[in-house]
Amino acid sequence: MLTSHMHFLPVLLLLLGVGCSPKEQPATEAPKPNIIYILADDLGYGDLSCYGQSKFETPNIDRLAAGGMLFTQHYSGATVCAPSRSALMTGLHTGHTPIRGNKEVRPEGQYPLADSVQTLPEILRKAGYRTGAFGKWGLGPPQSEGAPNNQGFDRFYGYNCQRLAHNYYPRHLWSDRTMVELPENAGKAKGIYAPELIQEQVLSFLEETREQPFFLYYASVIPHAELIAPEPYMERFRGKFDPEKSYQGYDDGPDYREGPYESQTESHAAFAAMVAYLDHCVGQIIAKLEELGIADNTLVVFTSDNGPHLEGGADPDYFDSNGVYRGYKRDLYEGGIRVPMITYWPGTIAPGSKSDHMSAFWDIMPTFIELTGAQPVSDIDGLSFLPTILGNGVQVEHDYLYWEFHERNGRRALRKGDWKLVQYNVGVPEETSTELFNINQDPSETRDLSRDNPEMFQSLKALMLEARTPSPVFRFADEQYQAE
Repeated sequence: MLTSHMHFLPVLLLLLGVGCSPKEQPATEAPKPNIIYILADDLGYGDLSCYGQSKFETPNIDRLAAGGMLFTQHYSGATVCAPSRSALMTGLHTGHTPIRGNKEVRPEGQYPLADSVQTLPEILRKAGYRTGAFGKWGLGPPQSEGAPNNQGFDRFYGYNCQRLAHNYYPRHLWSDRTMVELPENAGKAKGIYAPELIQEQVLSFLEETREQPFFLYYASVIPHAELIAPEPYMERFRGKFDPEKSYQGYDDGPDYREGPYESQTESHAAFAAMVAYLDHCVGQIIAKLEELGIADNTLVVFTSDNGPHLEGGADPDYFDSNGVYRGYKRDLYEGGIRVPMITYWPGTIAPGSKSDHMSAFWDIMPTFIELTGAQPVSDIDGLSFLPTILGNGVQVEHDYLYWEFHERNGRRALRKGDWKLVQYNVGVPEETSTELFNINQDPSETRDLSRDNPEMFQSLKALMLEARTPSPVFRFADEQYQAE
């Protein structure tokens, strides 16, 4: 597909007219494209109406799909928050990325990315982009080398700590390196819904940065537990999803709003209301781009950090949140890692298009590098899928995709073509199970084909061991790993 304009490449415009001198028609550099990357939190593959959700609608996100490209085989970086974000920021899968699990650093934050790690915002900032992160970070405590302002972001607003991001009426948020107290939420008060504050800052960033290229990373905290939405959104869905599911949570005590989830007597309505609020935020962002006149020079990507969760009263089976796929958050079956992704760029990406290209979070870095003309990097696992979204050029395919998970006795998965190997209880050799599936024929992963395909089974087992390097911090407990 030939696009209607080619401003997405850092090239010089040709002089117009034959015989025009440079003085008559000076060459100017085409503007670099803006990038907005919207990351939902624990949104399942089936939680959008454009991906099959039938109990409620997501009209603004659906419009992105209608006006852009919907991906059917996109994968998150991991099956939980921090390592998924680490894969996104480093272009490395969880067998190589520095952060491979959710590791707390008290009193606030997670195990930090090292200063030596080259991150996507650092690369884009060197290429002339203003960079902003809004929402949830989770890759290094405040003041640490992993804090967002120390990892390439010019502007940050939101939660530094993913544990504190469980609660939507927090005691404080962070504005760059400054803690912003929220007295309206003191005690049990619910004066300010944090996602609303974060959305205001996102829109302000767009206003402030309209005249220069920008990378906006919007890591929403929705629809992670706890299940709480503003009352106007609750009213839209109250009584529509009976019988309701009630959740008894943590409503008082020393850990109140320090991570544990509050009670919710209307879990179904709350979940739908939260996704509706997220959809509203996406609509506001697109409207702001159009108002500022920069929509045609902005790539918008919408996706989720992993599959649907089972926490805080969530009921993914009721909403069919993982579609036909097996598993949830913390699983390495498809339901835990296959996520929606939509790319939207008016006038450049063919509207209503769909792709079954197999991609993952570690592909975002090389894709944005190619898009912006930033300095290429080596020694990453990602492959640019820019040819796919632009509809031209040759798309290079992955030989395989790999994931590992360091909770629940350790889990690993590898997909190569239509074949996928899933291994659970890695750290308990006498309990380790390894299954082989054909994802094309059996997307729900119901039939273990390891006995019927012994050569493929052994080949993928060997490849799984080769796919990773040891980490001194995120370790499997099995003897084989300790011997490496």
